[in-house]
Amino acid sequence: MAGQPGFELFGPWEEGEAVRDAIIRDGEEFGLVLVGSRAYSSANLESAWVPSPLPAIFSGERMAEYREWLPANRAGSLAGSFASDDIEDYYLTPYDLGYGRSVAFDHDFIGRAALERHAAGPVRTKVTLVWNPEDVAAIQRSMYEPGLPAKYLEFPKSRYGVYQVDRVLADGTDVGVSHDVGYITGEQVFVSLASVDAAHAQPGTEVVVLWGEEPNSRKPAVERHRQVEVRATVAPAPYSSFARENYRKD
Repeated sequence: MAGQPGFELFGPWEEGEAVRDAIIRDGEEFGLVLVGSRAYSSANLESAWVPSPLPAIFSGERMAEYREWLPANRAGSLAGSFASDDIEDYYLTPYDLGYGRSVAFDHDFIGRAALERHAAGPVRTKVTLVWNPEDVAAIQRSMYEPGLPAKYLEFPKSRYGVYQVDRVLADGTDVGVSHDVGYITGEQVFVSLASVDAAHAQPGTEVVVLWGEEPNSRKPAVERHRQVEVRATVAPAPYSSFARENYRKD
């Protein structure tokens, strides 16, 4: 997630505090500092990992029994300017998320035929969108100006639903969707991870992210606001040069 090698440690819960204290103590000589859980949630933006794609469980007979079991308050929440009455419009494929390299059709698996059809046609590409600093500042400034403000931008991470899905436009036409949103401290950029049509995936391409819910959103967890267009420039995914040059490329 941080764009460099790291570790995840697993072990008995009762030993967790002692192990944590030892890591902090022994890491001091290497410059290890505590930065908080909020910083942890923004690390994926550098390495282009989309943490919460909507799972394809909300349609189809195969998942009917699971949906009947799944508590409504565990299904997750949708957020963003993309809106559709068809839940399948929110589904993503491995290609949308940059995992096409992991797809192999040399064995049987659920969904193989559908993926083969998808792979044969145009597929979207995962990119980083670097948001225009002036537009980001204007969103924040709207909090202190008369009238209805823009949707609040929280730092360092501004995803306000489990599944964040915002529209990406080029010349007024939808060309993709934007996912995770936030600030990369080391690069001093506000970005989002997105899946866009191949014709608009070239670094340097100018697009627009529509930020905020449709007018009259009735979601109780979303404050009153107005939608705004945010200019953005397509950049590579991962955005971190270390991740691009050292992570698996094939």
